[in-house]
Parts: sequence; structure tokens; C-alpha cells
Amino acid sequence: MPQDSAPSLLHDTAPATPGEPPAAASRPVYDAAFDWIDTARAARHRAGLVRTLRARPADSPLLDLASNDYLGLARHPEVTRGAAAAAHRWGAGATGSRLVTGSTELHARLEAELAAFCGFEAALVLSSGYAANLAAVTALTAPGTLVVSDAGNHASLIDGCRLSRARTEVTPHADPEAVRTALTGHDGRALTVTDAVFSVDGDAAPLPALAEVGRSAGAALLVDDAHGLGVLGDGGRGALWAAGLAGDGDVVTTVTLSKSLGSQGGAVLGPARVIEHLVNTARSFIFDTGLAPAAAGGALTALRLLRREPQRAARARQVARELYDRLTAAGLAAVRPDAAVVSVRAPSPEAAVRWAADCRAAGLAVGCFRPPSVPDGISRLRLTARADLTDAQLDTAVGTIVATAPTA
Repeated sequence: MPQDSAPSLLHDTAPATPGEPPAAASRPVYDAAFDWIDTARAARHRAGLVRTLRARPADSPLLDLASNDYLGLARHPEVTRGAAAAAHRWGAGATGSRLVTGSTELHARLEAELAAFCGFEAALVLSSGYAANLAAVTALTAPGTLVVSDAGNHASLIDGCRLSRARTEVTPHADPEAVRTALTGHDGRALTVTDAVFSVDGDAAPLPALAEVGRSAGAALLVDDAHGLGVLGDGGRGALWAAGLAGDGDVVTTVTLSKSLGSQGGAVLGPARVIEHLVNTARSFIFDTGLAPAAAGGALTALRLLRREPQRAARARQVARELYDRLTAAGLAAVRPDAAVVSVRAPSPEAAVRWAADCRAAGLAVGCFRPPSVPDGISRLRLTARADLTDAQLDTAVGTIVATAPTA
């Protein structure tokens, strides 16, 4: 009997028309294993929390206030040429983990220049900022370590805490005295973990106060500076530089190469002995393929361009302040930015989605943050204040956001 006419061992009726799901009675018994997904999907629809992928064309006509390209370097000709040259020389991929074949001379140069630029002794480049945070948290803790984590921290820091097997105490947002209370009485290793600039509202952590509180209890400080590098500090050297903490022996920072540097990847910066410890113990470094050479080449080129054009950092901050001033003057509820993220509150998840869609229809791309991405449950538009926005584009963006704002 030809195979295509053999009786099915799993179905007792003929299969459905191609492209249509089989009727419930004809589905294999084991299909029910994922029926819970249908229930969860229906709940997301009712709550207005459905997320979808949208393919971006190479030359989008939209004015971009949604990406994290703070300095406008992702498509800068020098940066793209640097990425292309690295791919031509080193290949399309790293070919293995960093400890096997995935470390190139390019990775070493990027690490050295990144550490020097940000004021730290050493750096370690990983495949993403997410992997960098997992590496730092898990390698610097152990069972018995106390981790004090800000309630507004990024998901990657939260996941690092969960994977660390340490005891984690979550403290109210940006509250050094709550951190002091959490550390009081703990005898042993301790680590305070915080974003430098929080990704939802764009507010900055009180880093000097957190450092003082930690030092009084012998705790180290780990800061995710994903949104500070390229924007804060002298010429964009980051939030730790701005706070006077860069290079201190009890401070470690993580950064991403995918925001201000317009590329992809992440890095951990800190004392040389900390970086050596991560090389030997951090699972998200040891067991992951190294950063692709093109990404390393693009990031290194962007870093050198930023050193040459430090005014880009100041321009990003200026654009953020103008967005905030003009949107609040128009009656919208925005959060005062400390870096390049401007958050504008929406009345509900559904209103936020409609607002973002109306902006898009008018030619403006904006971010839309809803639960569970927001720790306070408040939906909002998230705007990126890019250094390469012209005054005319800023006028267009403000006008569009105000004109499309929901009334309820």
C-alpha cells in the first residue's frame, strides 16, 4: 500500500483540509497537552495584553521614537562599515564559545577599550545584555548570599536573582534606606543590585547613596547601566562615571552594546579579579557562543565614534528634556527623564495600544509598555530621545503624540 494512503495510527477520521486545524474529535490524544495555551491566550485578549511580532522593513518611513538607538548609530555609515569589515575578516559567526574558538583579537580590543572608556579595570563581552546580567548576578552570589534587588529592576536582573539560589530581598523602588534595612543584621556575602536608569520610566537610581549604604554593611554593588552608557557621564561614559563610582573595587557594572552603541551584545565591567572569576564560573558566558564578529566590530566602531563625538550624549539628554517639557505643557502625564527614556502614562492597556497604533498611522513609531512589562501595572508610551533627531522631527513627534492622546 502506498504510504500516503496508509491508514493513520493516530487519527480515526481523515485529516482536515490543509491549513485548517483538525476537528476536536479527530485530533490526536496528545494534542490536549497544550490546551492550557488556548485558555491563557483568551485571558490575554480579555485583558488587552496580546503582543504580536511586526516585521520592520529595511527603510521604514516611520519617525522612530521606539527603538533604543539613543545616539543614532545603528545605521551610521562608519558603524555599518565596521560591522561589515569584521564579518569579512573574522566570519559570520564566532564559531564557538569564548573559551573554545569564540574569542578573537577583535573581542579583546573591544573589552579593553570599553573598560578604559567607562573607567573600569577590565571587561568581559557576552552575546547579549541579558546574558551579561545573568552572568554577573549568578557568578557573584551563592547559597547564603543576600541579594537586595530594587523592585523596578529589569527582568534579566530578576531572572539572575532567581537562578542564583541566593536569598533575594526585593526593596521598594529607589529607596536606599530600605536597602539599609534589608542589609542590617546579615552576616556574610551581600550584593545590592539595581538598574542605573530604569527602563520603564527613565528615572535614575540614587547610586551614591546605594554605594554608601552597601559599604556600611560590606555589600558589593552591581549596576545595570544599559540605559546610561552613551547618555550619562562625561561624553557618555555612563552612570557609574557620573556618580564617581567607576573603577571602585566593590562596584561591578553591566552594559549593553545594543542601545547607545547601535550593535548587539553585552558586557560586564569591574575589577580584573571579578572578570577572571566570571570567565571561570559564569554559565551564560562559558556555555554560550561568543558574540558575532560583526556585532563586536560595529560596537567597537561606535565606541570610537562616541569618543570622537561626545556631544551626542548631551544631545540625547537635551531631546529627552524637550520631549518632557513640551508633553507636560500640553497636559500629558510624563515622568521627568534622567537619561534618554521619556515615559508618558496612558489610562489603560487598551488605551495605550490604541494610542501607539494611532501614532504609527500618523507616521510615528513609539514604544507601548503594558503589564506584565511594567512593575507598577500602569500602561504607558515609552519614547526614545535620540541624539540624531532634528528640531523639525521633534516638533512632528510632539504634535503627533498630543493629537492622538486618548481622552479616557
